[in-house]
Amino acid sequence: MQLSIHHETVYRYASPVKRSTQYLRLTPVDGPRQRVLHWSLSLPAQASRCLDAYGNTMHVLTLDKPHGEIHLLAQGLVETEDGPPAPEPQDGLFPPQVFLKDSALTQADAALQAFAAEHAAAIKAEPLQGLQALMLALAAHMPYTPGTTDAATPAAEAFARRLGVCQDHAQVFATCARLLGVPTRYVSGYLAADAEHVASHAWAEVRLPEGWLGFDVANQCLADARYVKLAMGLDYLDASPVRGMRLGGGTEALQAAVQVTLAQSQTQA
Repeated sequence: MQLSIHHETVYRYASPVKRSTQYLRLTPVDGPRQRVLHWSLSLPAQASRCLDAYGNTMHVLTLDKPHGEIHLLAQGLVETEDGPPAPEPQDGLFPPQVFLKDSALTQADAALQAFAAEHAAAIKAEPLQGLQALMLALAAHMPYTPGTTDAATPAAEAFARRLGVCQDHAQVFATCARLLGVPTRYVSGYLAADAEHVASHAWAEVRLPEGWLGFDVANQCLADARYVKLAMGLDYLDASPVRGMRLGGGTEALQAAVQVTLAQSQTQA
């Protein structure tokens, strides 16, 4: 499947920002199940490119002159492997055991520990089926509800509220799976879907004996050819498409638009 992606982000500020630095993970992964055919970033200044601690492509954009807005545009064409969801055997830079660690956003409290324990026997007996049951149970416990959490909301808090969005679902799922000894990583990326608000997405990947497999709690399904990976880590903070810091600027207003569609050649076929 060839997917055309257009991701535009604009930050506007109430007063001039003296200096800002943005950490951009806006370049899709080249891997066994997805291939970047074309990709470009349009930025207000030249950015340095590097790999972060988890091997994600990252651009560091620093603006050291006063500015009232930051305009970011990422776009291109990515080919994903057709067919049913299947494990990806490639581990990346680190052994799977690294993704048994918790983080500031994925620490379990007593309620999460008890919830995970309810699924321990099933996951031990049949990992895939048991993890799918965990996914469905979480989706029922905390329905997708925009505007109820933010980027700093820990998994335990989102679970207690019984509400959340895709990043909360991914972090709560990762917390539970790690408690049960299953290496799990948080993934940010794109999803080809009818609704624009879900095109920028997050899900979890678990390490099964056959490889890494994506679990999307928000949509209650396994990740397939509609999913494009940008970055991964222990939690949202490791894989966020855009994170930054600034000096000055006052109130910030964010405008973001993401479109993921089938490439034109496929829609005409």
